[in-house]
Amino acid sequence: MNYLVDGHTLSNVELKALMVSRGIKVSNRVYQQYSTTSRLSKNPLECNSILLPDNTVVQMTDMSFHMEYIRLTMNWDTLKQVKYAKDLRTPFSIDLDKNDQPMLYHTGNPVTPISFPPPTQFYRQKTSNGVPFFGNAVLQGLDWISFQMLWECDCAITGQPCQYCYSGGELERLVKKRKPLPKYPKPDDVAQMVEYAINHDGVTSIQITGGTLFNSAQEVDRITSILEAINHRVGMDRIPGEILVFVSPTIDKAGIDRIYEAKADRVSMSLEIWDIDLAKRIMPGKMTHVDRQSHVEILKQIAKERGRGKICSNFIIGLEPPESVLAGAEYLGAHGIVPIASVWIPFGRPVENSMKAPDLPYYREVIAGFDRIYRTQEITPPGARGLNVCMCRDIYLAGCC
Repeated sequence: MNYLVDGHTLSNVELKALMVSRGIKVSNRVYQQYSTTSRLSKNPLECNSILLPDNTVVQMTDMSFHMEYIRLTMNWDTLKQVKYAKDLRTPFSIDLDKNDQPMLYHTGNPVTPISFPPPTQFYRQKTSNGVPFFGNAVLQGLDWISFQMLWECDCAITGQPCQYCYSGGELERLVKKRKPLPKYPKPDDVAQMVEYAINHDGVTSIQITGGTLFNSAQEVDRITSILEAINHRVGMDRIPGEILVFVSPTIDKAGIDRIYEAKADRVSMSLEIWDIDLAKRIMPGKMTHVDRQSHVEILKQIAKERGRGKICSNFIIGLEPPESVLAGAEYLGAHGIVPIASVWIPFGRPVENSMKAPDLPYYREVIAGFDRIYRTQEITPPGARGLNVCMCRDIYLAGCC
């Protein structure tokens, strides 16, 4: 399905990339009308999403509430806000049309009707240990429950977070101010959240992510404990989709084998940025503690032993030139490794002193390249209908039509 935006005919994936990277202004009338009948909240931690008419899932970051949250939590001073203000203006908005239906607009011109996922009580729940679901897990689109920070990140704690990582920046700030770090849920807490999401929200797949631990054996122990708790409480046979585990590049092949043995369907050991010099600047902690060649060789070895499409590696789309990210995706795809395409959200933290998202031609080139790689290499990205920010599944589905 195509959409007319500012005189350009956009595919669903191109529109998604622009919306995710620029954010949206949402009329208060939309919240008043739909917050009780849809999964829609003014709190950024509830990870709002919208559905395009073809069911493409798109992250809905309301810029007004999001930037206020960033200001309060990150303590940005006025000068920093002014410096980046011009990069944070969005042409996208959502308001009610004349029939009181939600409509996406671009510079005030209607683009397409949109809808929201069904309502949920997920964020009002607590585990039997009293751990709130809110702030520890999110529902993404119609298929996924995601845990994006289940343990601390040693890179951030030691003052070398990835520039693009909001959670890492927050950890670094807490350490500098000598404040206590967040309390993370225990394995059974995670399993209870998964159980609720499957039983009450129709979730089919699980995404597990933590920070980078320099003690890789400890990280593997934490991951396998979580998977064992999910199996004990829920049962792996009751999960109709897949379990995707993001691991640190510090983990060796033996550790990844243990994660597969604990019933992970796929593992992603993410490169994030293909250009090594750029990666060293943007990801100083990871690149200090991880040898890039060893990282790539482990990915290739897992793909060879486990089969094509069983191991993934994330790329953050928008941080490096298209020819660079596509060179990396092409190389991985040729070895049976699935390149995941996650759109950079620039309004979390500045990268290389910029919060300016790429323009349409950039996304078009990258999307076309990933589509070609998925088709020619016959590899399938994770998921069913896609996640809020990652566009790899959307690219794959569009290419199948």
